[in-house]
Amino acid sequence: MTKEFDLGRLLAERGAERYELHTRHLNHQLPRMLRTIGFDRVYERAEGAYFWDADGDDYLDMLAGFGVMGLGRHHPVVRKALHDVLDASLADLTRFDCPPLPGLLAEKLLSYSPHLDRVFFGNSGTEAVETALKFARYATGRPRVLYCSHAFHGLTTGSLSVNGEAGFRDGFAPLLPDTAVPLGDLDALARELRKGDVAALIVEPIQGKGVHEAPPGYLRGAQELLHRHKALLIADEVQTGLGRTGRFYAYQHAEGVEPDLVCVAKSLSGGYVPVGATLGKDWIFRKVYSSMDRVLVHSASFGSNAQAMAAGLAVLAVMENEEIVANAAAVGERLKSRLAALVDTYELLADVRGRGLMIGIEFGRPRSLKLRSRWTMLQAARKGLFAQMVVVPLLQRHRILTQVSGDHLEVIKLIPPLIIGEREADRFVDAFTEVMDDAHNGGGLMWDFGKTLVRQAVGNR
Repeated sequence: MTKEFDLGRLLAERGAERYELHTRHLNHQLPRMLRTIGFDRVYERAEGAYFWDADGDDYLDMLAGFGVMGLGRHHPVVRKALHDVLDASLADLTRFDCPPLPGLLAEKLLSYSPHLDRVFFGNSGTEAVETALKFARYATGRPRVLYCSHAFHGLTTGSLSVNGEAGFRDGFAPLLPDTAVPLGDLDALARELRKGDVAALIVEPIQGKGVHEAPPGYLRGAQELLHRHKALLIADEVQTGLGRTGRFYAYQHAEGVEPDLVCVAKSLSGGYVPVGATLGKDWIFRKVYSSMDRVLVHSASFGSNAQAMAAGLAVLAVMENEEIVANAAAVGERLKSRLAALVDTYELLADVRGRGLMIGIEFGRPRSLKLRSRWTMLQAARKGLFAQMVVVPLLQRHRILTQVSGDHLEVIKLIPPLIIGEREADRFVDAFTEVMDDAHNGGGLMWDFGKTLVRQAVGNR
């Protein structure tokens, strides 16, 4: 007789083994890293912008699962939509019918970018990028795609080809034909376009690594250059899209910019069912799917599944009904302005930048001799250690989860759920202020932890 599966019992019996299971069967470096920096917490439950541990202490989430949890965790409207779609027992993924949910979600997504006409649904942000790369190369008949230095577009082979971080690319060559151009440098773009083999430029309107925004006029100028040379503009909005920057898409901050292809994912999932979408112009899709023989020339086994489509429709309904984009703009401005006001107070704090609820906090070389000697020690071991020194006490002392914006970067990136309010913004700023006070006043615990990180960095060489 088949034994009944009981998920609750399984978690109760073996949940405590979580770190050992990862060490034995998954990426063994993850538990090691978490223990090294003191992030090996055990979270029992989550809701909205908060986690709770077994002692009932709350933790403020300023990371949102790398941007996936745009509506926070377990939003009741998204939960209900998923219960509803499961209870409906739909004939899903037959592959030889045209179910309504993908069409309805495509229609709704396209309403936010009326210059675009069609959508392909995949399962992740990197798949959305892969789709855009394939479509651009086929539609233009050209092999090469340009990307911006320090870009991040995913880690599958195609998206890795347009990844600006050498640490991710090392050891995985050969990749697709590609060339990096500096973000904001139209002359460099023009030089590459004159070679006549460029299919597209893919660009994040605000780069996730370091939180660097395209300079004013760059996207518009790039679009004009690309179209003049019969190449395409691809906007990677996987992280910046769906309200993150205070507009539905980040490219909409730039007047007159209408990308040929737009990639979205992350928040569209509601944090439940992975989904990615590539939006594009009609003529591009018609070239790719040019005949019935090519009807499946690009597809995804789980693409357009009913659960993902229901989650996406629920997310967009919540965004409209709860005015999520406006909230991201307002709360983001409060958070950014309060943080920016601290730059003149703390010599270790170099810059605060970003839009909406995508904010970068950059640290830099201090002026005073005592702080400068400590800063130099950290930099000699590994760039990025000071930012990690700030992230750790934010979690350990203030129960706030944040992230360093990228490898070898002295930047903390804030990408909290878009539902946070003034209370959460103020809690973060107050905690951050205490951590910076500690750093500038020679706080022993913080700098002692810095020495631990130095030893760890040196040991890894």
